[in-house]
Amino acid sequence: MFINLIKRKISTASLSEIFKKCNIDQQIKVRGWVKTTRIMKDVIFCDINDGSTGQNLQLVCNKTQKSKLIFGSSIEAKGLLSQTPKGQLEVKVDEIKVIGDCPTQNYPYVARTLYSSEYIRENLHFRSRVSSFNSMIRCRHQLTNIINNYLFNEGFIQIHTPILTSNDCEGAGEVFIVKPDNDDLLKIMKKNKDDPNEKAYFDHKAFLTVSGQLHLEAMAHGLTKVYTFNPAFRAENCKSAVHLSEFYMLELEESFIESLDDVIATITKMFKSVTKEFLDKSIDDVKRINKDNIEERFNWLEKDFKILTYDEAFKIIKENEHKLKTTVNYKDGISKEQEIFLTQDYCKVPCFVIDWPKEQKSFYMRQKKDNMNLVEAFDFLIPQVGEVAGGSVREDNYDILKSKMSSDQSLEWYLNLRKYGSVTTGGFGLGFERYLQYLLDIHSIKDVIPFPRWAHNCQM
Repeated sequence: MFINLIKRKISTASLSEIFKKCNIDQQIKVRGWVKTTRIMKDVIFCDINDGSTGQNLQLVCNKTQKSKLIFGSSIEAKGLLSQTPKGQLEVKVDEIKVIGDCPTQNYPYVARTLYSSEYIRENLHFRSRVSSFNSMIRCRHQLTNIINNYLFNEGFIQIHTPILTSNDCEGAGEVFIVKPDNDDLLKIMKKNKDDPNEKAYFDHKAFLTVSGQLHLEAMAHGLTKVYTFNPAFRAENCKSAVHLSEFYMLELEESFIESLDDVIATITKMFKSVTKEFLDKSIDDVKRINKDNIEERFNWLEKDFKILTYDEAFKIIKENEHKLKTTVNYKDGISKEQEIFLTQDYCKVPCFVIDWPKEQKSFYMRQKKDNMNLVEAFDFLIPQVGEVAGGSVREDNYDILKSKMSSDQSLEWYLNLRKYGSVTTGGFGLGFERYLQYLLDIHSIKDVIPFPRWAHNCQM
């Protein structure tokens, strides 16, 4: 009976809870992975971490426990939570149990060693053992929650848009076709024996979504303010530092929009508010990843964002062509290098490029009434990354939209939105990984997502 009472008094807590509550002189039980050990004359100091915080907890162990304190091993320790003379929390260990041993042979990491992001990326299943990667994941988690809470408070309703879709929203042909990997099933399901396999299951081609925007527009025509936060897929043969084949998109759509200014105001307010809250809540992990020039990197938070027309932006780029490596051509649009030059070197704050030539943008963007060759659209550019979001007012004129659409019947429903109780909608899509990449000053987008997929790479 007495033993059972003692056992009940020993509480199990995450390291995050321990550092927050600081219940000194209490018996506790902790679990985590061994990060480092330091052998002293009389004791062994062992740092463990369970991933709930970037701060390690020091265990004070006797030397008889040395064999259990192997780098990378998962352990459970019981003991008294104490405080060092310098105020650091530590556990004076009475008992240690090895949960999972970690043999050094073939394990990719050793203690007190820094590894390149490329090396860490080679072992995706072990990335969560790297402290800096864990800081990124906690930042990603925090940023996701902040965005969802912000939009909830702003009256936006979350929509789970489909991953499987019958349309290519952007019309660029960069889609992955989906079909069952079962030839017998496809043969049985074909309505016409001459139909291609891609049409056997759904009776038409199906794709992994490149954007949930069109589905959001359908929802906005009855719910007014909607958003989705879903994966998107692009079949691009690109290995750049800002491209992935699978990534997450935050997409907003709002009805009763009057002009592009409304959409720009929405994203500006969100971008500043979310960034401020993120830095307030995640600054410790941000500093663990990169503590250099934080104030300088975010001095734009109290400044106005610049707005340039496409023609103004092109003129600036043309005048500074000697500073750029990429070719400057009006019809080719703005390259990644040119985007970064505009926002980082010229404007020195995030900026919007508006009023694009209609040939360079998607069919659903509304043409300007005073110049039908331009559309009411923007690219939102930020330093280091370039384009992080794109948005527009959607074409609300039935006849104009019909003339811009192909004869493909798969989007007849989209055209009908302009026929029955139509309203003007507008919105944007923001690349979540690019946003996080910028906030954390991480060079490659492949290092801000747990399991990156890009051309010729789809591990696990």
